[in-house]
Amino acid sequence: MRLVSLLPAATEILLALGLEEELVGITHRCEVPATGEEPAVLTRTGSGGGDALDAPALVETDPDLVIVGPGDDGSIGTRLVDAAFADVTVRPSVLTIAPASVEGVLNAIAAVGAMTEAEDDALAVVEGLRERLKALEDIVIGRRDGGFRPPRLVVLDPADPPVMPGRWVPDQVRLAGGWELLAQDGARPEPTTWDSVRDVDPELLVLVPDGLPLPEAVRAWEAAPRPEGWAELRAVREDRVFVVDGGALLLAGPRVVDGIEILAELIDPSAFDGMAPTASWARAR
Repeated sequence: MRLVSLLPAATEILLALGLEEELVGITHRCEVPATGEEPAVLTRTGSGGGDALDAPALVETDPDLVIVGPGDDGSIGTRLVDAAFADVTVRPSVLTIAPASVEGVLNAIAAVGAMTEAEDDALAVVEGLRERLKALEDIVIGRRDGGFRPPRLVVLDPADPPVMPGRWVPDQVRLAGGWELLAQDGARPEPTTWDSVRDVDPELLVLVPDGLPLPEAVRAWEAAPRPEGWAELRAVREDRVFVVDGGALLLAGPRVVDGIEILAELIDPSAFDGMAPTASWARAR
C-alpha cells in the first residue's frame, strides 16, 4: 500500500505501526528515520503560517491512502486533497484525523490501523497506551483521595499573541491530575492574551513554543521577550514555569501518553518523579 501522511501525528502513528516502508509522502514538519528511500516532502510553510500543499507532487506519489488533518488549524484537509485529484480518474482513499480528546487519539490510531491493514499492530499499540494510562490514573486517584489538591495551570504556546492548544490538551491535564484554567475540552486552538493569563494567575505555566522539540523550544523561549507583568505571575514567582517538548502534547499520536506523563511529573513531582521521558521538559529561565 502506498501511503501519504499530510499530518505529523499521522506519520508518528504509521511509524509506530511499522509502515515506514509504505510511506511515500509526508509534510515538511514530519520526522522519519533516515533509512532506505525517503518519502517525498509534499508541503512547505504557507504565507499564513499553515501548510501549503504541492498538489502535483502529491498526485505524482500515486497514493492508495492519504491521511489529513481537520484543515481548520493550518493543516492540510480533505478539500485540498480532493482538489488535487479533481482531474485524476483513480483517486485515493482519504482519512481525516481530528480527535478532540485522548480517547479520540486512541481511536485515531485504531482507525489508521484499520485503513492500512495493520489492525493487530494498532491494537497492540493502543493496549500498551491504555496500560500506561491505567497505571497513571491509579496514582492520580490515590493522591487525590489522600488529600492532594489538583494545581491550577495553563498550557500555552507563547506566540504573539499566545495560543491555547485546546483539543485533547485539557484532557491530558486532567488525566495527569491538574486543572487547566483557560483552554476548553475539544476546542480548536485559539489565541488568548497575557492579560487573561494574569487574570487566572496559574500555579503552573507549561509552554510549548510553536510545538517544537525541546531543544528548539527552549531556544525559542529564551530568545522571546517576556510579557508585561511576567515577574508578578505566581508560577514565575514560585519557579514553576516549564518548557515542554511540543510533540508530546500537540501531536495526536502515541506520544499523547508521553505528554500526560510529562504533565504528571510537573504537577506532582513527589509522586511521579522519573515518569516523564528523558529530556522532555526543562525549567524555563
